[in-house]
Amino acid sequence: MKMRPFLFTMLLSVFLFSCVSNKKFKTLNDKYNELNTSYTGVQNDLKTCRDDKAALERAKASLEGNIANLNEQIDFLKKNNTQALKQLEDLSVISSSQAESIKKSMENIGAKDSYIQSLQQQMAKKDSLNMALVMNLKGAIGNMQDEDINIKVDKGVVFIDISDKLLFKTGSYDVTDRAKEVLGKVATVLKNQPDIEFMVEGHTDNVAFKRGVLVDNWDLSVKRATTVVRLLQNQYGLDPAKMAAAGRSEYHPVGGNDTADGRAANRRTRIVILPQLDQFFKLLEPKQ
Repeated sequence: MKMRPFLFTMLLSVFLFSCVSNKKFKTLNDKYNELNTSYTGVQNDLKTCRDDKAALERAKASLEGNIANLNEQIDFLKKNNTQALKQLEDLSVISSSQAESIKKSMENIGAKDSYIQSLQQQMAKKDSLNMALVMNLKGAIGNMQDEDINIKVDKGVVFIDISDKLLFKTGSYDVTDRAKEVLGKVATVLKNQPDIEFMVEGHTDNVAFKRGVLVDNWDLSVKRATTVVRLLQNQYGLDPAKMAAAGRSEYHPVGGNDTADGRAANRRTRIVILPQLDQFFKLLEPKQ
């Protein structure tokens, strides 16, 4: 009879130990799955960054090649400047005033050389600022699926494409709560760059639309753009003088409207970071 309490105590201990071990295993397994998901997201972001870097390096290499060719032409003209002028002055058909005019033209080559270098510096600065802006935006938004939001640089312009399934309900221009969170993160980055101006574009597919006060896809695209601009101004404090809203309707598709996936890609809102052209126009102004 004395053995029964002892056996009961042993069995109870084994049972409790097994429960604790299973619970700890489940906790560790959940933690592993969470870390693995985060690792996958980081790998995807790293791949995107490497692709963007490779594209910028190719563009930079092409620009450097063009500049090298122009510099070679300038060096050639400079080396032959004196000899060419002497030959022209010796010709009876060239007057002294004409020779002087040609001389001044040759002297302008030095100014053009300086102009090319200034353009190169401005373009390098612009590329660096764009890449920094893209990295800040991706860092602020975090691990977001590519089909929901896409940030890229194309021909020196930064584009932020946000799918309508994230921003709006079907056929509506009311912003969802999830979209407000994403737009808030974008607004934080843009607010830290007070000189940046941008345009919000609404895009639709080619499916005819008419509801309430909305007559067609033009109306829907414009209302969605103005809704986003108004939210960025009123809720997140962005300067309205730095923003513009535009509706592009169905006429700038990024996919085919003959498939559901293509139409879904076309239904989007795009934030376009406008290039600061005044920096380049200043280079064209005559020196005083």
